[in-house]
Amino acid sequence: MQLVRKIVVLTTAGLLLAGCQNNPLIGQQTLTPSTPTSTTVADISAPSGKTKTTEVSPAATDMWQLTRKHLQLNLDNDKPRLQSQFKWFAKHPEYMQRVTTRASRYYHYILSEVIKRDMPAEIALLPIVESAYDPFAYSHGRAAGAWQFIPGTAKHFGLKSSWWYDGRRDIVASTDAALTYLQQLHKRFGDWELALAAYNCGGGNVSKAIRKNKKKGLATDFWSLDLPKETRAYVPKLLAISRLIRDAEQLNIPLAPIANTPAFELVELDSQIDLAQAAELGNITTQELYQFNPGFNRWATDPDGPHHLLIPVANVDQFRAGLAELPANQRVNWARYKIRSGDTVSTIARQYKTTSAVIRNANKLQGNNIRAGQYLLIPSAKHQSSDYVLSQSQRFNRKQNQLAQSNRTKTSYKVKSGDSFWKIANHHDISVRQLASWNQMAPGDPLRAGQTLTIWKSPSNQGLSRSDAQLIRRIGYSVRNGDSLYTIAGRFSVSIDDIKRWNKLGNSKYLQPGQKLTLYVDITKAK
Repeated sequence: MQLVRKIVVLTTAGLLLAGCQNNPLIGQQTLTPSTPTSTTVADISAPSGKTKTTEVSPAATDMWQLTRKHLQLNLDNDKPRLQSQFKWFAKHPEYMQRVTTRASRYYHYILSEVIKRDMPAEIALLPIVESAYDPFAYSHGRAAGAWQFIPGTAKHFGLKSSWWYDGRRDIVASTDAALTYLQQLHKRFGDWELALAAYNCGGGNVSKAIRKNKKKGLATDFWSLDLPKETRAYVPKLLAISRLIRDAEQLNIPLAPIANTPAFELVELDSQIDLAQAAELGNITTQELYQFNPGFNRWATDPDGPHHLLIPVANVDQFRAGLAELPANQRVNWARYKIRSGDTVSTIARQYKTTSAVIRNANKLQGNNIRAGQYLLIPSAKHQSSDYVLSQSQRFNRKQNQLAQSNRTKTSYKVKSGDSFWKIANHHDISVRQLASWNQMAPGDPLRAGQTLTIWKSPSNQGLSRSDAQLIRRIGYSVRNGDSLYTIAGRFSVSIDDIKRWNKLGNSKYLQPGQKLTLYVDITKAK
């Protein structure tokens, strides 16, 4: 949508994950299958400490069977756009196998919520179109998560965003927001196809197209409206996928089996917890814990909430037992730091790989004024960074190691009086966010005269360094009026040199509206 963009999202290995593709119908998305998991989800309304599971339908033992029982849209019309999409999917059964495998962690929960709201089961398949059911998906339009919310829309629907957490990637929170939004659109337009179109391109564009057709005396159904090209393909894709799910057996299309039992249960915590420690309590890997809880970007949950975790059903009893024996004040490691002369909140924050705001909040500081001899309590990870496989610090270390092993040149810059992130970044032809990230700082952190910053320069002919496929996405970006290399670099937290290198722009400083660029974006830094 104008609100929720769907452009090609790929991993660094070139794996196409979601949205618009090179293929005019739907690009050949090649996903890395997720590790098979228990294919169930718990009733999240269960009180803390109790396991309350409710089967959506006793008669349906498989989620695809349950999906077929609740399909409501017209999947058999003969519109060419629908037929073309259906033919593509029917010719690529391996795609459906891969994407349904990825969906196995989340599909029972999402379909259950859809049915509870008496919505068409087709809605539970929408994340296939949006993100290929990848909660780490990120688009050039700054849309993130399985439902691809952009920041503005996410905020409107109450999805929290902080240094610790991004609600757009939270399976429970984002699903609730997406379904609420779709219900509002359905109430507005009175038709699910129009509601879906509005989810993609915005309600204003759909209303404008309807008014235009009414003035001409034309029909105002989805198929008759003059909508953006992407939207004209968006609804047919969903209908084609739904039809393929319905007719999978006749078409001999393999779908990853998903049992009608919970895959995870929401466990209340009441406080912040170290994620590596939480994984140990449940006898699961931190990788798996992050996959069930992709909203958390750091080594711990957000100290301001949400205070809950999604835990695989098979491990929930062990997790609850371990949690009950662990006092809240021991769920996060606290370092007691004695302030020294010359210390600032920001320098202490960098030392402990946290933020100034976290230290201020933990110590109830109104500002950044501190005195030598005082003590501060600082939350810090209990385990080594390598144990937090998708955390910011682990990503940073991995990135620094890769940069050091690449052809990039590492230079140092000593901050001068009057310097700012913007001034330094502009001088070195890099983005502010890139400069800050190289030095484990936030763009808003203060700089001190004499401080040394690390800057990485890369030759224009170097390709993208290898990185974690779950954090780096290749996206296509169409240059807009007013865009420059600097504004695009800042928007996606990449360097100008990288944009030039990825797109072989040489020394060119000018871009043309409509020009296509390829970007490699770290989804946990892009805003």
